[in-house]
Amino acid sequence: MKRLGLALLISILGLLPAKADEGAVRDVIASQIDAFSRDDFAAAFDHASPLIQHMFRTPQRFGQMVQTGYPMVWRPAGVRFGLYENREGRIYQYVAFEDTAGRSYLTEYEMIELDTGWKINGVRMLPDASFGA
Repeated sequence: MKRLGLALLISILGLLPAKADEGAVRDVIASQIDAFSRDDFAAAFDHASPLIQHMFRTPQRFGQMVQTGYPMVWRPAGVRFGLYENREGRIYQYVAFEDTAGRSYLTEYEMIELDTGWKINGVRMLPDASFGA
């Protein structure tokens, strides 16, 4: 009976995302943010999924997109990691950024795991819930 209970517990725990995965996902995002802060677009590009790399083709194009479209990610005044979520087999990490003017932005990073480790498969800007009525 004890073995059955232990086997059931192990199988249930196997369905939950591991804390190690959460830490690894955050490390990848933090490493990409750090690469942007040094204008090391090649290193930042390495953290992008093959889909993103195919879309932008070169680290320079990728860097230009981030500089113009996501300046708060390129040069954040502050970064805070939020919820880590496994939704229907997809991993999402929420990250709050503050820009140099003090404005807050909430982003949703979609992550994928490859043989080479975790990669960023997209970033979506979300409405800031703190502005609601």
